[in-house]
Amino acid sequence: MTQLKKVAILGRPNVGKSSLFNRLLRERDAITSDVVGTTRDIKKRQVTISGNRDFEVIDTGGIDDSTEMFSIVKKLSLRAADEADIIVYVVDGKNIPEAEDKELFYSLQQLGKPIALVVNKIDNDKDEALRYWDFLEFGAERTFPMSVSHNRYMNKFYAWLEEYIPEREEEESLEADEDEDLSFEDIVEMVQVADEEEEDNEIKVAIIGRVNTGKSSLLNALLKEERAVVSPVAGTTIDPIDEEMEYRDYKITFVDTAGIRRRGKILGIEKYAFERTEAMLANADIALLMIDSTVGVLELDERIANLVEKYKLGCLIVLNKWDIHKDDEERYKKAVENIRDELKFLHYAPLITVSAKTGLRVHKILDEIVDIYGRYKQRIPTSKLNEVLKYAINRHHIPTVNGGVVKIKFATQYETKPPKIAIIMNRPDGLHFSYKRYLANIFREKFDFEGVPLDIGGRKRGQRIDDD
Repeated sequence: MTQLKKVAILGRPNVGKSSLFNRLLRERDAITSDVVGTTRDIKKRQVTISGNRDFEVIDTGGIDDSTEMFSIVKKLSLRAADEADIIVYVVDGKNIPEAEDKELFYSLQQLGKPIALVVNKIDNDKDEALRYWDFLEFGAERTFPMSVSHNRYMNKFYAWLEEYIPEREEEESLEADEDEDLSFEDIVEMVQVADEEEEDNEIKVAIIGRVNTGKSSLLNALLKEERAVVSPVAGTTIDPIDEEMEYRDYKITFVDTAGIRRRGKILGIEKYAFERTEAMLANADIALLMIDSTVGVLELDERIANLVEKYKLGCLIVLNKWDIHKDDEERYKKAVENIRDELKFLHYAPLITVSAKTGLRVHKILDEIVDIYGRYKQRIPTSKLNEVLKYAINRHHIPTVNGGVVKIKFATQYETKPPKIAIIMNRPDGLHFSYKRYLANIFREKFDFEGVPLDIGGRKRGQRIDDD
């Protein structure tokens, strides 16, 4: 597969970089606001223009030296420019050119890459007459007066990109037939065949937790380089960011999500960030649930953990800042008891103590992720599943319902990620939650489902797969 060209968008704070990023994506992906410094981390997405030209667009934080945190943002932004194939430098066309912009633009020109100057916020002819000409003194090879928010003069900018973005090599594809009303047996057979043919080696991992639990520090430690902005200021990460790495023949995509606050304290752009975090979880496979070991499990931790249950994710509980405790055995026992007591519904999730700051045991997280994912996507053969089901029924018969006999015929796993098991029976309404929990415990006892939720439900034979 051809390596995608990388297009980095740079500029000082609040000039419209994220708006351009969203315009290229044709969706509201990056958070935009009038608050200076809304974008702090590097954000990457694949974009298609002209129907068949694909590239990776990189949204960077505003380049500013006013605070220590923004100095880190600047460092990451300039690194993105160095790694990119094409650079787009955005300036605010409502104001006169800044000396700092000129210096930055000249330094980026020295990289010898295709670079364009986008004069944004040129909303009308009057703005163009007043300000655009002042920016020609930058001496850019290509200068575009545009209004990203009003989609004004964007076509010439797209045409310039097309000069450097090659057309996609088209591949033949077959259109799938429309789904028919299929029974569980039909669906299970089709999915099993598909699983045998499809290589599944991509893992999406969401790092979630309260504000300031060390999520961005953990991401940097896992990647062994500074990719996310780390600051003692709570809530530094606003827009979910993602980074990829290869490990044990898997491509792991980490999403560092915004730290979650109590509902009453979620205001402004953080409210939108929380919604984006939920959207990321809906597409994730595994959650790294970050807990601050210096504080323990709080009510908000429990609410965040409920998101793992809501989206049926594989889970690893990461107890961070453990370097402070010096591996105190007694403290470890108390910490585990606290977590298991407060987060009973995540009883299946393994736990690891780490220090993102010092790197203590961080390397073990990658092995845990791959192992959990293997269990998350595993399929238990129907014959083995029913051997265990028979054992469970003989050990503890399913109770009657209002005097009526409830008969379980067989079980089949009809889906993975997470594993979904249908109990085929004469009365699906007779599968009480307590017996469902009993079956789940038996399946966990006989098969390795550590770190993985089980979705078990009763169905009638021949019932459609999507009937609830």
